[in-house]
Amino acid sequence: MLVTERLASILPTLPESVNVSPPTHPADLLACAPMDKRTFLAELGQLQRARNGRGTPDCFNSEGCDNCSHCMFCSDCRNCHRCNYAERSVGCTHCTKLSDCEDCHQSSQLAECVRCVDSHYLVKCVDCAECTYCFGCVGLVRKEFHILNEPYDRKTYFQIVKALQRDFGL
Repeated sequence: MLVTERLASILPTLPESVNVSPPTHPADLLACAPMDKRTFLAELGQLQRARNGRGTPDCFNSEGCDNCSHCMFCSDCRNCHRCNYAERSVGCTHCTKLSDCEDCHQSSQLAECVRCVDSHYLVKCVDCAECTYCFGCVGLVRKEFHILNEPYDRKTYFQIVKALQRDFGL
């Protein structure tokens, strides 16, 4: 039941002997309306459905995206904010050059990463923060040149990653 329908159903129940002018502001109307769990959840669901599919407000040159805002040159992303050159990513914010990432923030050059923050040049990493040049790492903080959570010197790292990227088709 819509809020307005619910409000309309309770207003006529006032006794006629009561001389009260009806509230005119929606917040005043809601204050006198009974609210139970079922009604609350139904109306919350209605608000959420109305928000979904709102498009891409203030996005530039983004295609196939849904519920993204202030993004540029993105494709097939959902729920991203202020991302640039992102592809097939979900729930990322303030990122540049992402592909197939989820819930990453303030990062750049990520591929297939999940929940990485303030990191750069990561591939297939999960829960990394402030990391640079990591491949297949989980839970690292302030690390660089790591593969599967093991450190490598710069030259060896790039040799191994080159072969891995070829194998994975990246």
